[in-house]
Amino acid sequence: ANDTLTSDVIGQRVEVNGEYATVRFLGLVPPVAGCWLGVEWDNPERGKHDGSHKGTAYFKCSHPTGGSFIRPNKVNFGIDFLTAVKNRYALEDGPEENRKEEVVLIGSKPVETVGFDSVIKLQSQLSKLQDISLRNCAVSRAGEKGGTARACPNIRKVDLSKNLLSSWDEVVNITDELRCLEVLNLSENKLKYPSGSASVTGTFSALKILVLNRAGITWAEVLRCVSGCPVLEELHLESNNIIISERPTDVLQTVKLLDLSSNKSIDENQLFLIAYLPRLEQLILSDIGISSIHFPDAGIGCKTSMFPALQYLIVNDNQISQWSFINELDKLPHLHALSCIRNPLMEGERTAQTTRQLIIAKIGQLKTLNKCEILPEERHGAELDYRKTFGNEWRKAGGHQDPDKNRPNEEFLAAHPRYQLLCLKYGAPEDEELKVQQPFMLKNHLLTLKIKCPNQLEQKVLEKQLPDSMTIQKVKGMLSRVLKVPVSDLLLSYESPKMPDREIDLENDLQSLQFYSVENGDCLLVRW
Repeated sequence: ANDTLTSDVIGQRVEVNGEYATVRFLGLVPPVAGCWLGVEWDNPERGKHDGSHKGTAYFKCSHPTGGSFIRPNKVNFGIDFLTAVKNRYALEDGPEENRKEEVVLIGSKPVETVGFDSVIKLQSQLSKLQDISLRNCAVSRAGEKGGTARACPNIRKVDLSKNLLSSWDEVVNITDELRCLEVLNLSENKLKYPSGSASVTGTFSALKILVLNRAGITWAEVLRCVSGCPVLEELHLESNNIIISERPTDVLQTVKLLDLSSNKSIDENQLFLIAYLPRLEQLILSDIGISSIHFPDAGIGCKTSMFPALQYLIVNDNQISQWSFINELDKLPHLHALSCIRNPLMEGERTAQTTRQLIIAKIGQLKTLNKCEILPEERHGAELDYRKTFGNEWRKAGGHQDPDKNRPNEEFLAAHPRYQLLCLKYGAPEDEELKVQQPFMLKNHLLTLKIKCPNQLEQKVLEKQLPDSMTIQKVKGMLSRVLKVPVSDLLLSYESPKMPDREIDLENDLQSLQFYSVENGDCLLVRW
């Protein structure tokens, strides 16, 4: 095979004993006779030098120990796509004279066939293939033109991650023959992408999902490659050191999901460049190191024109430590789901539950937080707690129960953009409420209370420990779960050994047990 090598091998991807490399040189390396390949390893620790030998530079490496010289016969140049499909999904027959019974795999069932029948079965089997994985199968090229289209025309989904494809053009040669292709994974390939002048042919007419994780691609190259994908819906670009360098015009207009996780150089200003993609519903920005976001086109309490279709934002594993980040998210008009775990904000002194309540209160249209649905009663409770917790601050800042005198200062409104809205929704906090110990800061007193159901004689007396700051609403919520009775049907009152024969109604859902002077050892009466 060595005699047939030409300069075409320069730039080709190769594999040697499980390690991947790119060919950078072909030729003689005196004084040792014979032909050598100079390769640059993906793993620089595998090499010995930077492409120089005895003072002569034969090729260049980006890492001082990235290079080696290897004999061509030690190198795997890979196989073509169709051969890989057959190797993976079928057993080829031996020579014609072998007319004894063969075993052919159809799907996962071994089928015994005789001679020529197996060829027919093999063909019918390949033509039925729709979803194939050729991960790590050393695919380097398309192979004979037309071969793939004839053999397996129905393929819809291909995983070609971690192969030996060396250029985008070679990918196009393969996909040109897969007219039904909807999902393509090219992660962990080091491809040479089309340069600025090259026009990319429209070959991905049905492609909906393109995965290019850890593929060493730049933003400009992404935009050129996807220009041939008129119906693309999902684009995955994890771990590429991408910097969003330009606004996509005429491309990505159909994309609904964009994953930019683990591209550590992306910052909030770069996000403005993708803020006007008209169909973008899901944006994944985990582990990019972001700490702040700001929508300058929208004032306090207003909605931004950016990210007009965004419904689900994922910002896990970042540096978010300020509540202003969460406040800004309320400006996104359609944000229904947020995931933000493993950020400093979530790991502060507050409990996870308290942080969750605050986020819910701050983002009005949120329906799911960290993959956990927000039910209406949870939102109701979170907003009431929020309104109460920051009530004293609101008052100090100029808040007032009389709407004509209610003018909290800019600083308060910037820190609590939804506060005024919550006052409209639930009424401004009353003096009585604000005297009560604030619920978020609770080091609360636990009351041990008996719970009786006077109208339900079969229901035994319960005993519960409840914080004295718990609102009547929350007590009802708890009892509704325990007794399996709708909250709206419950009537609560209590009696105290200190005041025999007297029952006190707990009628205001927003007040706490403490407000009604419920004490240790008292008995709650529940009727429905």
